[in-house]
Amino acid sequence: MPKPEATDAPGAVLFDVDGTLMDTVYLHTVAWWEALRQNGHVVTSARIHRGIGMGSDHLLDELLADDRDRAQDAVLKAAHDVLYAQYWSRLVPLPGAADLLRECARRGWRVVLASSASRQEAEVMTRALGADEAITAVTTADDASSSKPAPDLVHRALERAGAEPERAVFVGDAVWDVQAAGKAGVPCLGLLTGGWSREELLAAGAEAVHASPADLLSRLDSSLLAAPGRPRP
Repeated sequence: MPKPEATDAPGAVLFDVDGTLMDTVYLHTVAWWEALRQNGHVVTSARIHRGIGMGSDHLLDELLADDRDRAQDAVLKAAHDVLYAQYWSRLVPLPGAADLLRECARRGWRVVLASSASRQEAEVMTRALGADEAITAVTTADDASSSKPAPDLVHRALERAGAEPERAVFVGDAVWDVQAAGKAGVPCLGLLTGGWSREELLAAGAEAVHASPADLLSRLDSSLLAAPGRPRP
């Protein structure tokens, strides 16, 4: 197969945030567990964890019966948000996360955060990351009509980056990230920091799986992020 011609089109690396750059997956699990319990729903934390990374619309569809009173969904989401906000002052990035963003930007990638969180939550996490100078743009659940695993958020992130799908890579920690990226035509690198296994992420379509942001940073030259904007065969 002939090699694709070089182009000046920009390359972009799109990052999920919860569980990929921030150590927040289990905090969300606890907040949803308590919000559901307060409103009469008994759901195990193990089941809730498997839904983290989806938007709240898809998560509640996954966890609760189809014949539920959907008018209560907004109440459940609001309860989760209040409970989760108690952790805001203590949120911390995963080791190596900020340095990974900076190194991607230094190599010429346009760095976009693509989070299923609300705009307010995303602002809190972006401040906690402390790498504003490396970030081109941030997209949130407020920018998409449907959240992950739908591809809407990935499409919005590509638009903010001004990049085509073939010149982008998505980095995420959940199968929902891999599925959303795949539907948008963007290859995905998986991280194990969200509690999903290497086998599950690869089975969902991840190109490769790394242990953490720090691990990906240490292996950057052998990853899909080695060459900004490179064409793929």
